[in-house]
Amino acid sequence: MADVSRRDPKMVMRLARLGSMHQSRLSFMRILTRRLARENWRFEKTAFEIDSTGVGHAVYTAHGPERSYSLIAYAHDLPPEKRSDRVIAEAWDATFTLFDGVPTDADIERLSHNIPVQEAGRVTGSELSVSRANRSVRLWEHVVSELAEGRQPSTEKIDAVGYLMRTTAVYGSGKLGAADREMIADRPEFRAPFQVEMLSVYLTRWFVTDLVQYMADTRAAANGVQAAKLDAGIARSMGIGNSTGLGMAPFLLNHPVLFNNWMAAREGAIQVVRGVEKASDAEIAVFRDVLLRNMQIVETWQSEHPIQIEKLAALRADIAKLQDYLSSADLGADHPWDALYTWAEQSLTLEGQEWIASLILEPYGELVDAFAEGMAADNTATFRIAGAMKIGDLRALLKDIYGWAIETDWATPASKARAWYVSEEKLEPRLGERFEEPIEEYEQPLAPGRDAAQLFQALAHWSDDAQVADFLLRHPEHRHVLRRVQIVGRAPYAEIRDNTISDRVLPIDMLRCKLSFFGATKFDPRSDRWVRICMYGNAPLPHELTSENADFWVFPELEGAAA
Repeated sequence: MADVSRRDPKMVMRLARLGSMHQSRLSFMRILTRRLARENWRFEKTAFEIDSTGVGHAVYTAHGPERSYSLIAYAHDLPPEKRSDRVIAEAWDATFTLFDGVPTDADIERLSHNIPVQEAGRVTGSELSVSRANRSVRLWEHVVSELAEGRQPSTEKIDAVGYLMRTTAVYGSGKLGAADREMIADRPEFRAPFQVEMLSVYLTRWFVTDLVQYMADTRAAANGVQAAKLDAGIARSMGIGNSTGLGMAPFLLNHPVLFNNWMAAREGAIQVVRGVEKASDAEIAVFRDVLLRNMQIVETWQSEHPIQIEKLAALRADIAKLQDYLSSADLGADHPWDALYTWAEQSLTLEGQEWIASLILEPYGELVDAFAEGMAADNTATFRIAGAMKIGDLRALLKDIYGWAIETDWATPASKARAWYVSEEKLEPRLGERFEEPIEEYEQPLAPGRDAAQLFQALAHWSDDAQVADFLLRHPEHRHVLRRVQIVGRAPYAEIRDNTISDRVLPIDMLRCKLSFFGATKFDPRSDRWVRICMYGNAPLPHELTSENADFWVFPELEGAAA
């Protein structure tokens, strides 16, 4: 291995770069499917009690080496006027919970009064997640009607949307009374982040393919004919959509150690692969294969939002440059991945650079996948302020981590134009205009750069030899940010190195970053504050899952290749 440095947090942790990230081998969906296949999990449908109007419940159970988990799905007949992706919605096409074990009839009955109403209901520690989903109405009707008339649905229409249902929330970690993270964090299958939620969505996709087939069968039977069976390849091509708004954005700011661990794992993996001295013919072949397959994702990736249209155009231009580079580059030469990444950094946009950074990991599961073990964080431990730290050391940390913030003119309205607050009605994060709305007194501490600059200013007349404890006795108002500075001093990728309240901040960058770690593809922003994505598109359904298809499913098969 060559000695390649890990990328500098000052470069990596800028919002524009974080908002250009792509899924990778360390994405949580792929971590899950690799485990399910490696451990030979067994899947069964244990109930499907749905009537002709599409109302009822179904249960799908995943049996692991030591435990079983069951998705309980409730299907509803939702009037069109009630269908909304907004967090204030009160009804959905389907609602779900991931149950710890195998539910009894009494559990299903109890949950039938709580899961369908979501926030208006309450669950127990036996439930690990609570979620809801809406149909993509036009595509749903198209698939049902075509199958009911004995035909396969249009792949062109399916590719344009990518999913039959989209989740509007998948809640875990104690929400509505569900099991706290600490109750399950020591289980091997849930040690990596968000594995409960990823398993819930994976089983939801199975339910959706069953439900659409059932509705087509029901309609065909009413007409005295037999419906076509949805082609397995078409079923596999469809994922589960997700509609995500501002509620997700503050997560990265509120969980600095966890965020650091995600980023440090990815950066460590990039560093290790760039350090590879020689690539084998097989490794080069894997890279070229996933490159071509990923190019198909980019070709079919659609968006109507100006931000994403511009980024897609830039990525497609980057791909043309990359093809020129690879036509003459010798990937069999020394340090091929470091050479490729270095060229990308000098020649491509941020979108293209991060695309390449993810792609070079693909041939190297044996080097990369173990980084997933370090991506979780112990939420139970309280980080205690080191009161004996010298002010000089604190000042040096501030200059190193928050130099950009110290140099920002916080007196100008543009630098503090926005304010994060929590809505009274739904207790959800919002981003408002500080000088146009009466929200400042409700502002949440989600501007660490500004707070760090204020701390630096407050230290101006303190001796380098004084202790942090003495300073805090005089200035307790800086306690929260001082603690954060000490955390980031030990966790270098914990902090976003940008102004999160400026007039130019794009929350979509935070959403994109987090969702890329989930493993999302085809980001489709509807504004700079909410986005639609696709999860598990092209993934094998549970009964198809094997060690051979558990990983590279995220890349569609090349057109003309065997499925």
